[in-house]
Parts: sequence; C-alpha cells; structure tokens
Amino acid sequence: MSIADLRTDYQLGQLSEDAVSSDPAQQFSHWLQQAIDYPVAEATAMCLSTVNASGKPSSRIVLLKNLEQGLWFFTHYLSRKGQEIAENPYACLNFFWQPLERQVRIEGKLHKLSEAQSQQYFNSRPLGSRLGAMLSPQSQPIDSRCVLESALADLEQRYQNEAPPKPQDWGGYCLVPDYWEFWQGRPNRLHDRIIYQLDNQQWVKQRLAP
Repeated sequence: MSIADLRTDYQLGQLSEDAVSSDPAQQFSHWLQQAIDYPVAEATAMCLSTVNASGKPSSRIVLLKNLEQGLWFFTHYLSRKGQEIAENPYACLNFFWQPLERQVRIEGKLHKLSEAQSQQYFNSRPLGSRLGAMLSPQSQPIDSRCVLESALADLEQRYQNEAPPKPQDWGGYCLVPDYWEFWQGRPNRLHDRIIYQLDNQQWVKQRLAP
C-alpha cells in the first residue's frame, strides 16, 4: 500500500465556540486531563518548535511539567534548543492526542524560569535523570555511547550518599501564550478549529476553516 493511501476519517467528537471555555488555559487543562485519564500515552509530550537567528526552524519532543502562568519544560540551556531560544525567544508547542482525535497548538514567548524554580524541579527528579543532566553535553558530538555510560558510572559512585548538584546550564523555560488553537478531527477532513487571540489583554475566540 502506498503511504498516500493511508488515512483516518475522524469520527469521535466535535467542537463548537459555545462548548469551549472563555479562558484557553482552562480549556487546555480540561483537554489535558481528559487525555491523561483516557489514558493517552505520553499525554504531556509536546512538539517544541524554535527558530534560530537565521530563520531556520527545528522541532523536538519535550515534556510539559507545569501550567503555572504558562507552559513549563526543562532542558540544557546550551543545547540546540537553548541556543535558538537565546537568539529568538518566540516558539510554538503542539500536542497531538491521536486516540481522542485532537491537537492543540500554542504560540508565545519563552522566558527562563528562576534559579529557585529550576532547582526545585531538579531536586524532584529521579536520581538517574539528575545524573544524566549533569553528564550530558546535550546536542554536542560525542565519541561513543561508552563515554556517557562511563561518566554515569563515575557519578553513581560519587553521589551514593549525597544529592547531586544542578548544573548551572540546566533549567526551565515558561512559554507565555499569545495564541491557542484547539483542533478536533471531524469526518471528511472538515475539522473543527477554534482559536484564541489576545485583543487588549482579552482572549477572543474565532473559528477557522479546516
């Protein structure tokens, strides 16, 4: 079968302007909880798209970790994404919850979280994840996987009885939205798309053609 012949006719739900919250953050929280309860695998996984100073985009999957006044994720500041964010703080997030036939797209500006916020989250992570953040020169070339495994073994030995410190170049970002789009799959590709945009600090809803 040709991949051009692969398609799904979405049938599960519908979305109307009257059915969604006036607050897009509340609407997102509602949909996210439904995805978690379903359960959708990796419901907090989101595609983060950034653009460098030359206008070249790149995307990768990161995990949502908080919804306090925006959407939080954590990474190395010297990674490719971190460098691109330093050059251009505007980004887009996309969630795809296939079993529910839903997408959410969110655009906005990224801000670094405070050192205290990053430290608090770092301390909550499993030990292996903390050690991984310490040893990985994220996005940089390495000679082999053995380099990482050897470094991990050394850190496991070193931090048997004490908490590992958070690397200075590791921490969180918060995307503060200025645009939300809620997408519900519908039959015949006539999908429902409801967007929210800021107008004088007020969210205005609008339907888009599929």
